[in-house]
Amino acid sequence: MSDTFISGQWTSGEGGEFESYCPATGESVWQGKDSTAEQVNAAIANARQAQPKWAATPLSERIEILQRYAEKLTEKKEAIAYAISRDMGKPLWEARTEVGAMAGKIGHSIRAQAERAGDKDEGALTLTHRPHGVMAVFGPFNFPGHLPNGHIVPALLAGNSCVFKPSELTPSVATLIVQAFEEAGLPPGCLNVVQGGRETGQALLNGDINGLLFTGSANTGTAFHKHFAGRPNVILALEMGGNNPLIAWDGDSQAVADTAFFSAYISAGQRCTCARRLILPEGAFGDDVLSLIQARIGQVTVGKWDEDVFMGPVVSEQSAQNGLKFEQALTEAGGRPIVPLQVEGAFVHPGLIEMSGASDVEDEELFGPLLQVYRVKTFDEAIAKANDTRFGLSGGLLSQDKNLWHRAGLEMRAGILNWNKPTTGAASSLPFGGPGLSGNFRPGAYYAADYCAWPQAGQVAESVASPVMVGMK
Repeated sequence: MSDTFISGQWTSGEGGEFESYCPATGESVWQGKDSTAEQVNAAIANARQAQPKWAATPLSERIEILQRYAEKLTEKKEAIAYAISRDMGKPLWEARTEVGAMAGKIGHSIRAQAERAGDKDEGALTLTHRPHGVMAVFGPFNFPGHLPNGHIVPALLAGNSCVFKPSELTPSVATLIVQAFEEAGLPPGCLNVVQGGRETGQALLNGDINGLLFTGSANTGTAFHKHFAGRPNVILALEMGGNNPLIAWDGDSQAVADTAFFSAYISAGQRCTCARRLILPEGAFGDDVLSLIQARIGQVTVGKWDEDVFMGPVVSEQSAQNGLKFEQALTEAGGRPIVPLQVEGAFVHPGLIEMSGASDVEDEELFGPLLQVYRVKTFDEAIAKANDTRFGLSGGLLSQDKNLWHRAGLEMRAGILNWNKPTTGAASSLPFGGPGLSGNFRPGAYYAADYCAWPQAGQVAESVASPVMVGMK
């Protein structure tokens, strides 16, 4: 099949063959070949050639094309959702919400560009924003449509061109994204697609790019950061993961338990904002919440993407086995499984593990449905435990006490901090990112406009006048 898209033309990759399998059924859902380094460089060269004309296109026309793109995404909603679900096993109902977020991104990006990167003319003072040039976009597997779309749309809006490499685990949706852009009237060369694994990605990193827009793991993002050390001329926007804390302190036990359950297990735990660590007070309230979460785990439905289920599989059988290894490491560190993970192929039934009193617990992100529980005596201890991580993406407080929420806002280190809401709640009308190993202070979503263009300030006059020069004869 044609898998490499360069300057408006589909061609076959010229590298090694690779195949993508649906983790829910094991069936082959995509076959193709890696894009070679030569093809990657050709994609970059074509993006470079197309970019100046695209940047010179009036902003109003770029907006019109992107608005038509949103319409095309809506028209293709079922096909895109189907591709997402088959690629990575996400339930179809959830994949549909992902496509809705993709279409909604256009309006948010237009508003963000106007607010954060718009032009100003104050007579003698001007401010404009200029595109960087060619942006490399690396897509993740967990939101194979929404997350790369969240980089591509603001990058194009700002006048950049893009070379997009999807995750090799979820390659299918890229074709539909390209089709939607083509039907919307995006000029050839403005968006190019290269498929493949590590070698294709390395070729893109080594290419003549002006920016790297990445969503993925901290290990990979850190490696990218090292790769571009000493090259401040390349803009990096790194959206990485989190070992996210949720403090559940008081309130209605059932509502608290349900919110904690949703935070930990939605998308089979494969959201970077999922709660990984639940912090509960010692005593009756914490006991009740823990029992209710355990009961919810017993009720959860796990199944195939086209069934009426809460959770699908994780992205691969290897990912499922990684979950078991992580659970074993926590147990060896002193954890006590309350509900052990149950694995069958790529299907993982949620796990719950008590970690109070454990020592030498690795501060890592498991991308799967396993929730660690910590019991503390005081709210001071809860805050300290929440901040006991190298990450800082997402966090939350479940409590009726406004004073505790005020303290959490001042003291918890998280870029997304929610009160009485799931930790996974993130609005496209707000920034998305966090400190520590969760990123490099280039938050996405509404703030993507910041990293897609650079400001150019000016002082202007219609004619030259001699400046005042004190001390001159």
